[in-house]
Amino acid sequence: MAMMDGFRIKNFKTLKDVTLGRLWNQQRIVPLTPMTAVIGKNGVGKSSLFDAFGFLADCLNMGVEEACDARKRGGFKRIRSQGQSGPIYFELYYKEDHKSRHITYELSIDLDESERPFVFRERLRQRREGQKHGRPFSFLALNSGQGGAWKGKDRGWNINEAKDALSPREFIKLLLDGGDKEETSETEIVELEDKRKLGIVTLGSLKQHPRISAFRRFVEGWYLSYFTPDAARGLPLAGAQKHLNIHGDNLGNVVQFMEREHPGRFHDILSRIAGRIPGIDKIDTEKTNDDRLLLRFNDRGFKDPFYSQQMSDGTLKLFAYLLMLEDPNPPPFICLEEPENGLYHKLLEILAREFRAHATRRKGGSQIFITTHQPYFVDALDPDEVWILEKGADGFSGIRRASDDPLVKNMVAEGLPLGGLWYSDYLDAGQSHAL
Repeated sequence: MAMMDGFRIKNFKTLKDVTLGRLWNQQRIVPLTPMTAVIGKNGVGKSSLFDAFGFLADCLNMGVEEACDARKRGGFKRIRSQGQSGPIYFELYYKEDHKSRHITYELSIDLDESERPFVFRERLRQRREGQKHGRPFSFLALNSGQGGAWKGKDRGWNINEAKDALSPREFIKLLLDGGDKEETSETEIVELEDKRKLGIVTLGSLKQHPRISAFRRFVEGWYLSYFTPDAARGLPLAGAQKHLNIHGDNLGNVVQFMEREHPGRFHDILSRIAGRIPGIDKIDTEKTNDDRLLLRFNDRGFKDPFYSQQMSDGTLKLFAYLLMLEDPNPPPFICLEEPENGLYHKLLEILAREFRAHATRRKGGSQIFITTHQPYFVDALDPDEVWILEKGADGFSGIRRASDDPLVKNMVAEGLPLGGLWYSDYLDAGQSHAL
C-alpha cells in the first residue's frame, strides 16, 4: 500500500515550520509509522494540522483560490502564518508500495500581483533506479505554471529544451538535481492555462505521465473524516454506495453496498462489528415505501430493533469507523480528528487497536493519521506512533516524537502506559520528574 514516510508544512496557520517523519534529505530520521497520532493541549494547532491535509486535498480538487476560501478558512491571508511573507509550502515524501522508490512532492502557494493565490512552484522528484545517494531528479518542475514534465518511467531533461523553458535560476537548479546526466527526446514543455490549478491535476490525467498520475490518485484517494452523528441519522435514498463519505450521511448506503456486493463477507463483518459495540446483537437495513433506507440495530434483550435515529452518537460513530475499516478497497490515507468524542473511555483502546490492525495489514490497509486529546486512546499506542504538538514562545507550533525522549521510551518499555505518562505531564517539554 502507499505510505507517507514524512511531510513538512510551512506558513500554514500556526504551523510556521513543522516536519513529521523522514524527508528525502533527512534519511537518518525514522519515517512515519502506519498509524500516527498527534496529541497536545487545546489551541496548540491539532486542528490546523488536520486541516493542512484537507487544504492540500482541496487544492487538488478545486484549485488553490477556492481551497483558501473553502471550509470557512477565510482566504489566503487568514491561513498564512501571522507575520510571515513567504509562500505556504507543503512537502510530501511517499512511496507507492514497499518495492517502489520514494517520490517527493513540493507545492508552494503565494499571492500574485492582483493579490490572488496561485501555484507559485510545484515539483515532483524521484531518484533514478539504482541511485542511492545524491539529489533526486525532477520529473515535474513548474514555476508559475511554466516548466517541464517527462514522459515514461525513467526519463530526464532534454537540456537544450530545458534551457529555453526555464529561468536561469531554475535551470541551474535543474543541473544541480542531476538533469545533465540523462538526455531524452521525451521532454514535454508545459505551460498551464490556469495558474490556480495544480499541474498534477492536468498532467496526472495523461497516460504518458504515469508517476504524476500515481501521485494524483494517491491524494485523490485520501479520506478526511468530518463525520457528524446527526448526518448519519438522516434518511438517504436507497442505493448502494461503495465508500463512506466525509460526513457519514450515506452510512446506510454503504451497508447496502456491502450486503449486495459482498454477501458472503457481509454478515461476518456485521457480526464482528456488533461484537465490538456494547449491547448490539445484529445490524441490518430496511427499505421504506418511499425508497429510503433505515439502519437497524438489534439490542440484546429487546424484541424490536432500534433505528439509527434512536442510537447514541458514540454508537453511530464507532459503527461508522469500524465499517470504514472493512472497506474492500480502502483509501490509502485516512485522517481523523478526535475520533474519541462521544465514546465510552473503555472503548478507546479497542478502537486504537482496530486502527493499528488495519494500518499494519500487508494488503488492503490504509495509513492512518489521528489527532486526539484522550489519554485512554494513547494508552494503546507506542512512543514511535505518538507526536506531541506544542506552542512555542513565539506563538507558533512545534512538534516532536514521544520516542525521542529516552526516559519516556524506557518507562513504556517497563510497562507504564503512554497515555498515563501524558496525563502525568511526563510528555510535556521542560518537565522533570524523579522516578
